[in-house]
Formats: sequence, structure tokens, C-alpha cells
Amino acid sequence: MHTTAFLRTFAGINGSLNMNTDIPQSKLLNVNGRLLDLSTPCVMGILNVTPDSFYAGSRMQTEADIAARVRQIVAEGAAIIDVGAYSSRPDAADVSAAEEMERLRRGLSTLRREAPDAVVSVDTFRADVARMCVEEYGVAIINDISAGELDEDMFATVARLGVPYVMMHMQGTPQSMQHAPHYEDDVLAVMMQYFARRVQQFRDLGGKDIILDPGFGFGKTLEHNYRLLAHLEEFAMFGLPLLVGVSRKSMVYRLLQVEPADALNGTTALHTVALMKGADILRVHDVRQAMEVIQVVEALRRQEPIDD
Repeated sequence: MHTTAFLRTFAGINGSLNMNTDIPQSKLLNVNGRLLDLSTPCVMGILNVTPDSFYAGSRMQTEADIAARVRQIVAEGAAIIDVGAYSSRPDAADVSAAEEMERLRRGLSTLRREAPDAVVSVDTFRADVARMCVEEYGVAIINDISAGELDEDMFATVARLGVPYVMMHMQGTPQSMQHAPHYEDDVLAVMMQYFARRVQQFRDLGGKDIILDPGFGFGKTLEHNYRLLAHLEEFAMFGLPLLVGVSRKSMVYRLLQVEPADALNGTTALHTVALMKGADILRVHDVRQAMEVIQVVEALRRQEPIDD
């Protein structure tokens, strides 16, 4: 089915997902009993406790480095700190659940000392890891690159924990996702169908707060990524908060033929586009710069239209 026709049909028939585009998108998340207001977009600052994340500047290994990064993220204004202990860059080495938990315990212990009241999310696709982080460290959000595909217990686990869930689309696994990614239909239509199905499955198990993430760079070509960004506003039909993670990714540095370390300017351009098209959360390496983009875009939105 042609993408435009599919989207119209999808919006009309899937009432169970609150597809009436006249109904305002939910902008409140329950995080540890507090409400996180997304009526103004916010920043999720990346804290990688990995030795092999794609952007070398984000790798925090020692307790001192982790503490300094936490202080920086908080000082620069991020609303959420996203902690990752399993690199999901293309062709990354697999890491055992035990190693992932050990890294996270080290990182979360330091984080809680430095910022005990911070809203923390953990980037993991494993249900046991998610449960440990929520129960032992009060983690408020689970950020799953696989939308429950890599661990069949994830949906039920997150539903029982009662925390918000970032549901990201990925084709394949981190080890295989960029090996000639291909879609039988338009990538946008495929993802709309995918999220419709996965959101309903999560809700059927009792899951509540859902954040959608298109998964830029996860099983997608450069063309796929820019196709999704060009039509990002279509995701508003789900009535769910939208997270965008494009920070220093290959869709920036390969297009511009630079290294990730030199991809901040291109990232800022993409953040501006994403915000103008409805992004609620920017997941970033560079918090201060992303906060400035939000400030600029919000100033534009406050301008009154010119009367005819």
C-alpha cells in the first residue's frame, strides 16, 4: 500500500491506539511518582559506562570520569540521564548479562551519590537487567533498543515494574543490523505497522507509559534515516511521546564525511529539524548545545501567526 494511503487508513481504523489526531499528544510521564512534563521538549543526556561506544568521547570507565559526567549532564540542564553498559554500535561485541550488570552497578552507584534525585533511564534490552536497575537503584525509565524483541520477558517485566518504557525500532541485532538493511515496503509504513502491533502487545500485558523511538541508525541506510526524519511528524498519530537519538551518528558523519568527534554541527541541524517535527526528547552527547536548540525552537513556536 502507498505510504500516504496506509497512514490515512491506519489513523482511521486503529482506535485502540488513540489515533484521533485532534486529541492532544500526552505530555506527562510518571517517573518514580513524579510527573515529567514534556510540554516543552527535554534532553536525555548519555552516560556510557562502556569501553567501546562508537563515539570515543562518551566512554566513561573510572569512577571519577563517571562522576564528572553526571555533574556535567545535570549542570547543563538535562531532564534525564540515560545509562548504557552494552554498546549497540554496529558490529559491537556481545557482552554477557553479568558483565552488563557489573558495569551498571558501578555506574549507577556513582550516579546516585552525585545526583540522588536525578531521573535515570537505563539502556538495556534484557529483562533481568531492567529489573535489577529499577529494584536496586530506583531507575525510572527502561530504554530498550529492541522493543522487546531480544528478550521475550521484557514487556511483562516492565509492565510489572510500572515504569515508562522507551520502545525503539531496530532491524536485526547490533551485530547484524547494518549488514545491508532492507525493507519490503516503504520504511515509514513498515515502522507504523510495527509500532501499532508492539504498542498493543505491551498494553495488553499491562504496560502504561510508552515513549516511541524510530531507531535512527539501527538497521537503516542513510536514505532510510532521512526518509524517517523528513516525515517524523507522522508519528504523532500514536499520541505518544517521541524520542529522537541522532547525536553524532553515522547519518551525520557519513553524510558530511567527518568523524563522530566532528559531527556536532550536523547533529545540531538534525536536532532542530526533529524538534520542529514533534520530538519530545532528544537523546544526546552534548547537553548544553541541545538545550540551546530547544530554547531557539521554542522561541519560534511562541511567535503569533500573521493575520491575512
